[in-house]
Amino acid sequence: MFPLTAVVAALGSSLAYGITAVTEQLSTKRVQRRRALSPELLLDLIKQPLWLAGIAANVASFALQVVALRFGPLALVEPILVCDLIFAGVISAALRKHADLVIGAGVVACSAGVAGFLVIARPSAGRTAIGFIEVLPLLAGFVAVLAGCLALARWNQTMRPLVLALACGAAFAVTDFSIKLVTAELTGGLADLFGHWPIYAIAIIGPIGFVLNQNAFQAGTLLAPVLAIITITDTIGDIGLARVFLNEKLASGPAEIAGEAASLLVMAVGIAILAHRSPQAARPQNRASRPADPTASGPGARSTV
Repeated sequence: MFPLTAVVAALGSSLAYGITAVTEQLSTKRVQRRRALSPELLLDLIKQPLWLAGIAANVASFALQVVALRFGPLALVEPILVCDLIFAGVISAALRKHADLVIGAGVVACSAGVAGFLVIARPSAGRTAIGFIEVLPLLAGFVAVLAGCLALARWNQTMRPLVLALACGAAFAVTDFSIKLVTAELTGGLADLFGHWPIYAIAIIGPIGFVLNQNAFQAGTLLAPVLAIITITDTIGDIGLARVFLNEKLASGPAEIAGEAASLLVMAVGIAILAHRSPQAARPQNRASRPADPTASGPGARSTV
């Protein structure tokens, strides 16, 4: 039996972020178009009540994500958070007041993939703490992935948005993994919280993910693939980190592993479909960005989030 508090909080976080995505997209249409990453855009948006409501929903999304991670395994919570794309797509379609078969197909595939994985894998809790020495291979691996993606992005401009999205997804995954560890330390007070490495990993890797997120979307092209890559990398990366570093238990029989892999593939297909209809991918060049984890710059995704 899955922990009810974690499931409800994760679904609530997804709904809140879906609302955020829609309100941000609507708000940016009501202000003057600015150059990429212009601070003037933020000043314009602050005057929009709808945008401020979206920020409030974003804060709520992050708070609920923390609650979900506090009471549930990382490998349970992160797949559920993919539902933010489902909620955003459904809300957008409802506002347009017409059925969208593409969104419908994406919702079915994504929901089936997430549900199938959770039912088959049956994630259960593992470790709630990990020492800095133990996590060094993870941090070194992230640095290697980041360096490789940045080098490839500089060498191949065509692939630049996609490889930056891959690096962004990896940064979000490590940040979510660190948030999970921090939730176990919240009861120890500030001295205990700041005496362990995860909070510093969040403070460093979170902003890196935010910047990569902005840069991946800044080109104004391949927005849907970028969003899909970020979401899939974040989600599957967290499942892998939960299994390898936190020893969270997943069903491991041959048939179950095959079922889990098939479910994640169906989920990825659903994510790719929904990404093409998402409010984030519909934004103009200078506004296209999915916020990073709230720990990076404020509320955000999932991440991704």
